[in-house]
Amino acid sequence: MAKKEYARPALLDEALAFGGPIVVFDQVDLAFDEKVILRQVSFTLQTGHTKIFLGASGAGKSTILRLALGLLRPDAGRIFVNGEQIDRMKEDDLMRVRADLGMVFQEGALFDSLTVRENVGYKLSEELHWPPDEVAARVKEVVGFVGLGEFVDRMPSDLSGGQRRRVAIARAMAAKPRILLYDEPTTGLDPITSLTVDEEIIKLRDLEGVSSVLVTHQLRDAFFVAEHAAEWAGSELQFEKADREKSDQAEFIMLKDGRIAFEGNASELREVAKRDEYIRSFLS
Repeated sequence: MAKKEYARPALLDEALAFGGPIVVFDQVDLAFDEKVILRQVSFTLQTGHTKIFLGASGAGKSTILRLALGLLRPDAGRIFVNGEQIDRMKEDDLMRVRADLGMVFQEGALFDSLTVRENVGYKLSEELHWPPDEVAARVKEVVGFVGLGEFVDRMPSDLSGGQRRRVAIARAMAAKPRILLYDEPTTGLDPITSLTVDEEIIKLRDLEGVSSVLVTHQLRDAFFVAEHAAEWAGSELQFEKADREKSDQAEFIMLKDGRIAFEGNASELREVAKRDEYIRSFLS
């Protein structure tokens, strides 16, 4: 099985260096009572790149996101976000770090009583206290980015499942975070609708330079995000097969029993699956 090895001092130097990785997990352990969730988990996320977490239910995939947000604290190891060590950080300081992270939940988690406009602008107005005209301009911009400009005054109940997920993405990106965390963003959607969500993830990465952590068990979506790129052809946005250099910027991490069983690009994952029964059974 392929697993990257990290020398701890070098990883720390890299985490704290100017222009270093935007997210670093260094030998992270976590257990709830006797149940081990993560053990010796280390990885780095470079700016503008993507990490895609795969694994069986209960493997610890969503726990990675909660740790990155500081909602959970590891039992051992260190976690860095934007060069700051957050695993022992106080809540007030964590709020500042979280301002640079956006979260897209599995079910969208929109406020049912608020319109699309109010949902997307909520953090800007209620938490960040932006002036109303700036909130309005930013909401128009991000709702247009996800192709839902004509739906700004609708309620979530009036939207399809895919539209609600795209509103959730617009809300997550509204405050211009440099990191977006996606927790099963296409679960429950049909393949065509899932593709529209996948394309939004790619657009944010390739056009906005957003760094992404994607947790999913939908292999079709995982490989599509990893192996496609968004680029402008004149005035038309196109999604094309990514070249080798671009596709290598999306790495898969397979978790098994709380440990990293594999880390590498899509081609390497397919190759390892030929000789690793666990990975082969998961991909099949």
